[in-house]
Amino acid sequence: MADSLKHALVRGRLNGSGPIAVIDIGSNSIRLVVYERHARTPTVLFNEKVLAGLGRGVGATGRLSAEATEQARRALVRFRRLCDQIGVVDLHILATAATRDAANGEEFLVAVEQICRTPVRLLSGRDEARLAAYGVISGIWRPDGIVGDLGGGSLELVEIKQDEIGRGQTLPLGGIRLQEDADGKIAKAQKIAEQALADVEWLPIGAGKPFYAVGGTWRSLARLHLHQDGYPLHVMHDYAIPAEEAIEFCQLVTRRDPESLDMIEVVSRARRPLLPFGAAVMEKVLRRSKASKVVMSALGLREGLLFDLLPEDLRRQDPLVEAARELSELRSRSPAYGEELVEWTDRLFPAVGIDETEYERRLRAAGCLLSDIGWRAHPDYRGEQSLNIISNAGFVGIDHAGRAYLALSVFYRHQGLVEDALGPRIRELAHTRLKDRARILGGALRVASVLSASVAGILPQVPVTVDNGEVVLTLRGELTALEGERLNKRLLQFARLLGLRARVDLEP
Repeated sequence: MADSLKHALVRGRLNGSGPIAVIDIGSNSIRLVVYERHARTPTVLFNEKVLAGLGRGVGATGRLSAEATEQARRALVRFRRLCDQIGVVDLHILATAATRDAANGEEFLVAVEQICRTPVRLLSGRDEARLAAYGVISGIWRPDGIVGDLGGGSLELVEIKQDEIGRGQTLPLGGIRLQEDADGKIAKAQKIAEQALADVEWLPIGAGKPFYAVGGTWRSLARLHLHQDGYPLHVMHDYAIPAEEAIEFCQLVTRRDPESLDMIEVVSRARRPLLPFGAAVMEKVLRRSKASKVVMSALGLREGLLFDLLPEDLRRQDPLVEAARELSELRSRSPAYGEELVEWTDRLFPAVGIDETEYERRLRAAGCLLSDIGWRAHPDYRGEQSLNIISNAGFVGIDHAGRAYLALSVFYRHQGLVEDALGPRIRELAHTRLKDRARILGGALRVASVLSASVAGILPQVPVTVDNGEVVLTLRGELTALEGERLNKRLLQFARLLGLRARVDLEP
């Protein structure tokens, strides 16, 4: 295939500056992630990891083993070729604890640079903590608590509050390192973890706040909990577990052989041996910090690096709204219509007496931008397809209750304000206030769609007010031709959600 065709603009992608990639050389895994472009919400084009286990034996011998480095080299040869095939324009390579601690780490990194034709950035413990914190900041809406990034060789702990990073500390409690230091014995691992964490004097500042968990072993632990609990949404990012429940679950995992645990098949075989050691560390962290809950972050070191590289104006963008805007651009009939919907409902909701928090306003804006992404589906399935896409999309900056709100509002927009075709589990994720507002937004979107045919240019000309208990939609001039039975019916449905009546005023 000619280069001109291979790297041509693709209609299903937002090409922008071109693909950007990060290779993360960790103590347990080596991972390549290629992102569509450098943006506030980078979308993954390709993701692959190899469990090379570079950190195995480093604590005892002080060196990377020949077997592990050879496996790593083979993986890196493949990763470099994949980057060339994809057309990566910017490659970053990060190396962490195992390489940092090994006597032959520098020799290994020279080989890495020769294979990848790119300089390697060897991170200090402080660097790891900072980038992990940035990863959480980039993907969690206004975080406030402590971030813990558990790798194969080390645990990084760092304090965060919104976009500010506080104190941090690196501990030799990574899964592989702890397993070896404890001679494979869980009781010994628990004591090692407890002693190490006792020296982190500032950790109790996390009392009553979330603990944001980063790292493959902890994600596997949370995935196991999610499936055992029968949770309706299989999205790990922002999956939250109350601290008391998380501690009990960690105790269960440390007591049992991993292979005997219910639903253990959802965890890869390569990860299972480290689960009890990851659980031991999490239990001790939660007890020492007195955190209120564990919140899983799918974004960590790699995404933190990309966030660190963004200019300040892009950092300040809302990640949820930007992701919704991108999906609208790729899938909507008229992306400009989605933007008009945001502005129209900005005026509509206060006019009809709907108060919103800042968080709810963000959700409404995203819902407007996503309202038309299912239009290519058969009309009978647009609601269902939209609900599935939104529920499982790679959104960040949103919790699971917010996902339910978005999915429900767009479902109602297409399916009507009925519950018959809607599974009960998705509704369980949102509390009563959000469910009510999802129906109200869905009703408003239905009015707007029949009024404008979901294309731009109409909504800015159509004011909606409330007069003496009636929702009044005013059509002027040529727009009076848009008045009709379907518009009146949908306006009345919307008004009834608010306990109001409805009418359409026509002004020549």
